[in-house]
Amino acid sequence: MLDKGKIGAETEEREIAVEAGMLALFCQAVGETNPIYRDQNAARDAGYRAIPTPPTYASVLANLAPAKIDLVIGVLGADLGRMLHGEQSFTQVKPIYVGDRIRLRQRIIDIYDKKGGALEFVVLETSATNQDDELCATMRTVAVLRN
Repeated sequence: MLDKGKIGAETEEREIAVEAGMLALFCQAVGETNPIYRDQNAARDAGYRAIPTPPTYASVLANLAPAKIDLVIGVLGADLGRMLHGEQSFTQVKPIYVGDRIRLRQRIIDIYDKKGGALEFVVLETSATNQDDELCATMRTVAVLRN
């Protein structure tokens, strides 16, 4: 059984710059064709101060700037071979723009079990804050572990 005393454990804060080239690759990979994600003029015409990122792009930033210690494997000691990605959700609070410097931090917000302990669930929340100390997005992930 996973240690529920680890609820609240956090990764170190890490920072990543939002780059136009990586955003263009992401848009190409997911088939995003809206010009606001590629063209400064289109973004400004749409009311943005710079080129914004799509709402799910914060998860790309989190993957590009991984924590030194993974919370599920490193802190909880979970076996990667027993783990499945169960759920992912995103909440965008403010736009993330090309040129922003985003600070990321992840924490364990819940650990629970189902089926008499046969399945354990770890709920992780990652926050993305910009250089002006404004919360831009939160991402919630549920990892499922088979016992």
